[in-house]
Amino acid sequence: MHQTASPGPGPFLDLYRKYDNIFVVTLSKELSATYQNAMLAKKMILEEAEDKLIKVFNSFSATVGETMIAYKLGELIEAGFNRDEIIEKTEKYIEEMQTLFVLDSLDNLIKAGRMGKLKGKIASFFNIKPVLGATPEGTITLVDKARGSKRAIRKLIEKIGERGENLEEKVLGIAHCNALEKAEYIKGKAAEKYSFREIIIVETAGISTVYANEGGIVLAF
Repeated sequence: MHQTASPGPGPFLDLYRKYDNIFVVTLSKELSATYQNAMLAKKMILEEAEDKLIKVFNSFSATVGETMIAYKLGELIEAGFNRDEIIEKTEKYIEEMQTLFVLDSLDNLIKAGRMGKLKGKIASFFNIKPVLGATPEGTITLVDKARGSKRAIRKLIEKIGERGENLEEKVLGIAHCNALEKAEYIKGKAAEKYSFREIIIVETAGISTVYANEGGIVLAF
């Protein structure tokens, strides 16, 4: 059975005790209690050790959205920015980041209450594949829809151009759930159509794998 419960404060406390200067990136707080638990653990640990530096980022996204924020943090640290500059630039990156996704199955989103049961059943019955995205508040919204997976993937690629700006400065992250061939196809088409600085492919992990389900694709940039 898939476990979708958020980690409690305990695992965060264990990690906070090991390090003094910490950045944490969580699943959107609108989709999970992970952010709240990370913040609760921060409050608890600062009562033990006031000198620890802990910054918790709400990704307002999921899966590869979190990956891309961590990737950005790594670039900023490597570039030698100080802590305040890193936080400011990362928060700006999160504010501008776009998240788009297409799922082969909506079952787990419906079970988790992220999509209405009736809408999900109608979409499945008519083989309608919604192109979904993250709102600025970190919730899920319908961006577009298409009949069948192939058309939905084409729409997904089109939406990159409609929603993205200054793509030559950005990295496109593609996450897949046991769908490497599909991810490679999107990478190739995106490279032909757009001028991303870099395109990376990762596998979904943790709770994101449950929601993405077999064949799911998530983009963030």
